[in-house]
Amino acid sequence: MDITGYTAEEAVGQNPRMLQSNRHDRAFYAAMWKQIITKGRWNGEIWNRRKDGDLYLERMTISMVRDADGKPDRYVSVFSDITAFRRKDEHIKHLAFHDALTDLPNRTLLMDRINRIMINSDREPCNLALLFLDLDGFKLVNDQYGHNVGDDLLKEVAKRLLALVRESDIVARLGGDEFIVVLNNPKGIQKITSIATHVVRSINEPMEILGEVLHVGASVGIALFPADAGTSEDLIKNADTAMYAAKDSGRNTIRFYAPDNNF
Repeated sequence: MDITGYTAEEAVGQNPRMLQSNRHDRAFYAAMWKQIITKGRWNGEIWNRRKDGDLYLERMTISMVRDADGKPDRYVSVFSDITAFRRKDEHIKHLAFHDALTDLPNRTLLMDRINRIMINSDREPCNLALLFLDLDGFKLVNDQYGHNVGDDLLKEVAKRLLALVRESDIVARLGGDEFIVVLNNPKGIQKITSIATHVVRSINEPMEILGEVLHVGASVGIALFPADAGTSEDLIKNADTAMYAAKDSGRNTIRFYAPDNNF
């Protein structure tokens, strides 16, 4: 009852299908019963549904019990609820690939996603625009108002960036006040420039954080794949170089990577 929600009186005589979650197809159950029939035993993980409708994950063993003639007489199932363990494991994996403050992809996940796109580009030609964003004036906010305000400001920046891109694009935080936006198959330089300009304007808008109205800017460097780089490392490096060119030209602006930039 603690696991399924059903009392003994409710469960006795019922078909196990009463717990079925509909998370597994017929092939799953066919393979399960084939193993039980041929080997007399099956063990694995299976999703089921409690009486109240909640799904839970079981680690289950089903054993065949034979009669005196060796024919199947009954089946005995022993199971345990491992939902909490699975969720904990998924949470740990999530933390390994996401920024703890903003929940955006971190550098590791960012590089993985870019590399996957680049590897597939041999089969599915594509282009990318990587925007390297560094906040202007963030250190002053941190120094004047403290890290709590600074952290909330970074969260607000993350929300604003996500609001400007499509699902196929990527928004990531490298750390500190550095963010990355990857535009997947943008439609030309004009479109890239337009989005980058909207990014700068969005960050420029006042942010009300913990009762304080704050103003920061953004310097954005842009590098293109495959035009400017053939690897994720070089793409980020070149966009970083372009970002410093933007800062050098007066901050709160955008610059595209150029090979002759020396910053």
